[in-house]
Amino acid sequence: MSAAVAQQERDAYAAADACYGDVVGFLKSGESRHLTESQLERTLEERIRELARRLIQAHVEERGPGDAALEVRGSDGVVRERERVQERGLQTIFGEVRAARVGYGADGVRSLHPLDAELNLPEELYSLELRHRAAEEAAKQSFDETVASLERQTGTVVRKRQVEELVQRAAVDFGAFYALRSANAQQQQGTGSILVISADGKGVVMLPRDLREATRKAAQKASNKLEKRLTKGEKRDRKRMATVATVYTVAPYERAPEDVVRSMAPHDEAQPLPRPRPEHKRVWASLEKSPAEVIEEAFREASCRDPDRKKAWVALVDGNKTQLAILKALARKHKVRLTIVLDIMHVAEYLWDASLAFHPEASKQREEWVTERLLGVLSGRASLVAGGIRRSATRRRLDEDDREAVDDCADYLLDYKPYLRYDRYLPKGFPIATGVIEGACRHLVCDRMDGGARWSLRGAEAVLRLRSLRSSGDFDEYWTYHEAQEYQRNHVARYAGQKVPSLCGRKPRLRRVK
Repeated sequence: MSAAVAQQERDAYAAADACYGDVVGFLKSGESRHLTESQLERTLEERIRELARRLIQAHVEERGPGDAALEVRGSDGVVRERERVQERGLQTIFGEVRAARVGYGADGVRSLHPLDAELNLPEELYSLELRHRAAEEAAKQSFDETVASLERQTGTVVRKRQVEELVQRAAVDFGAFYALRSANAQQQQGTGSILVISADGKGVVMLPRDLREATRKAAQKASNKLEKRLTKGEKRDRKRMATVATVYTVAPYERAPEDVVRSMAPHDEAQPLPRPRPEHKRVWASLEKSPAEVIEEAFREASCRDPDRKKAWVALVDGNKTQLAILKALARKHKVRLTIVLDIMHVAEYLWDASLAFHPEASKQREEWVTERLLGVLSGRASLVAGGIRRSATRRRLDEDDREAVDDCADYLLDYKPYLRYDRYLPKGFPIATGVIEGACRHLVCDRMDGGARWSLRGAEAVLRLRSLRSSGDFDEYWTYHEAQEYQRNHVARYAGQKVPSLCGRKPRLRRVK
């Protein structure tokens, strides 16, 4: 190493050395002895953040400006022969640093900076790690809270609009990440023999421009009767439906009808049978894609997990007829023997509603009436239960209003009879409730999107993707992939032959004196 380069490196770290000395000096001073431990932590955090910023600044300077060892040719075929040191800022989690790097240019084309590629610097001011923090925080809480959280964590003020843009950029590789992982997936060993698919929908209040066409037209036609408030039946906001999906494996859980009814009793003190937990659960949601596209993705995910079709495939549904048609069509397309199971909790709700026609709301007789008929449905006698409650209503000569819930319940049991074969599902240990997908709807959509704001489609989709990654336990793996993709997009793709030129050893350059 030349003496000039060695002196330059010492100078680069001199500011960091001085900052470290200031920290130690502060700890030895009388000023620090008057602080409580928590005050000391906060003060040190701020001082050490500045030390880290200076260390990064010194390291970037020590690496040199990034002189290319060979010619710099862009993907457009143009050789960049003109060299000029150009400076850029980078807002890190410790504060802003400046990078002076060689730009290689030519007339009429964009300059290229090999050092930017070596450091994998983003195009915008904010570092990838700061984007990482913004993405994680925005997946958990509102954008306003994310702004405040980033300032507490990093000392950096990132405006709300910039946070929203960073979050959208952070989520761009979601689809490619899962497509690649599914393509490379090996059959999972040691997982449960039941493969479950489930989907549901949840509305998100959108900006008018981002509503689906039919909803937007309906909103434009709607007119409110009063200027200051809504009347009965009028809607303040129009929503776009997010389709939520899940895929997981689970071990069989054999039960008798009595076990199921007992588990639904809120005050039953009997210990339930140990329930196997879902394995390798992936949950996700999309506002951009149609229900058919999301459920198609669920089938692809499931197929990668069970390519030889050795597992029992089960689809848990709530009775949505569009969803049922999609599931049947995709099962034929993917050549899957799919068992469709209607959520038992929906059945129970219909029975509870019908029971009010025969017994007072808080009576013991009402509870016994529901229990008896629920046991009948679980035992495979849905048609008999439907006929029985209709005959009871006829014998009692219920008026039309009282009988409506009874007929609704009977129609429901008869319409969905093919998916109420619990006498077959329970001995095989199949799940019969949609709790996993309902929990996913609450967590992915309601907990984050129901704050009263109107969402843009791009912003809402990005947040849903990030929340999906966190809920599925894939966020860290995704972020490693995302940074690699950023390197390809921002750097590799701009050079001829998709190859970033290597850098030569440091060349002593004149340093600008301020």
